[in-house]
Amino acid sequence: MKIVVIQGPNLNMLGVREQHIYGPMKLEEIHQQMKSFAEQNGLEVEFFQSNLEGEIVDKIQECMGDADGIIINPAAYSHTSIAIRDALSAVEVPAIEVHLSNIHAREDFRKKSLTAEVTAGVIAGMGPFGYHLAMIGIIQIMGEINAMKEAEEQQNA
Repeated sequence: MKIVVIQGPNLNMLGVREQHIYGPMKLEEIHQQMKSFAEQNGLEVEFFQSNLEGEIVDKIQECMGDADGIIINPAAYSHTSIAIRDALSAVEVPAIEVHLSNIHAREDFRKKSLTAEVTAGVIAGMGPFGYHLAMIGIIQIMGEINAMKEAEEQQNA
């Protein structure tokens, strides 16, 4: 099973910017923890970060037919990007949205996520542990999808 982790704008600055909101961990450290979990669970994981909306859209589109699940932190684009929302909807790859901070306890403009509407779920406010929870969530979703496919195959046999 392959999971693609897509990180949005300014997440390359983790550990440096606003540690009181986002914590002290660098993005590379979060990715290393995710990679260790993936190896322990027989998963392939790929990481991508961009500050550019179009590059994020391109990466989501590349997931179609190549990835079993997407973990995405669109960051500020969560609240503004119809293009990222539409790409997530179009590829029909299960996705979980992650936010390090609790977006619902922040400024009003951060409380609405356009991208959340087309994801299987949202994890917010759990810090880096939110990515770990998202990986567990993707494993669960894929298990359910595979069980449904097996049941259909047995009915058709």
